[in-house]
Amino acid sequence: MVRIEGVIADNKEIIEQIDELADEDDIRAVVLRIDSPGGGVAASQEIYQAVRKLQTRKKVIVSMGSVAASGGYLIATAADRIVANPGTITGSISAVMHFADVQELMKKVGVRSSVIKSGKFKDIGSPARDMTDEEKRLIQEIVDDIYDQFVRTVSEDRKIPLEKIKSLADGRIFSGRQALQLKLVDELGGLQDAVLIAGRLAGIEGKPAVVYTEKKKTGLWRYLIESTTSAISGEIRKSTVESRGVQYLFQ
Repeated sequence: MVRIEGVIADNKEIIEQIDELADEDDIRAVVLRIDSPGGGVAASQEIYQAVRKLQTRKKVIVSMGSVAASGGYLIATAADRIVANPGTITGSISAVMHFADVQELMKKVGVRSSVIKSGKFKDIGSPARDMTDEEKRLIQEIVDDIYDQFVRTVSEDRKIPLEKIKSLADGRIFSGRQALQLKLVDELGGLQDAVLIAGRLAGIEGKPAVVYTEKKKTGLWRYLIESTTSAISGEIRKSTVESRGVQYLFQ
């Protein structure tokens, strides 16, 4: 069992866990427990690719927790089957990019910004000035292209016509029960149901034995540093994650 939880930003450990399980001959199937609103586009795509590679070697089942939306849902589509709770929040098939505008704040504190650049788009998205119409069009084209990648992936993996997916992919969310009706998930159930399904698809007789992946162990000094800074870094991540490029993120 691999857990994908929280906003998807740093995917290194998750991918390492997935790759290690792919090489374990005594592991017959893998359950991904997804409880995530999504996150960075590249991070989500890289986990998706790792799951797709794993799925060529073992049965992969997704169990959706409270939320498995946007980038979290993208990852789920790489699995053989998707199991959602009736009340799981899923969907949010869309892309978003945020830009802050701090001009009024700068005026209040008496701060000015000067920029010297080599090209007219070099400081695109600067929080110190309004975005031009040309810049907005450029950013919109990028978001639209990434959105197109998302909907095409869902259409291919779920075997749903592209136009049907596009009619659902406007950022809206669904309950697990609604998602089942729309064929975005395969069946309703909890984590243990997903484990039993994984065992059945892998040809395991009786109740499957579950192996839980663990976080990498760290040294004492690193552990102490991480423990004392976890709350601060968590808040920083929450406040900055939306500003780092395009996001597959349900907000």
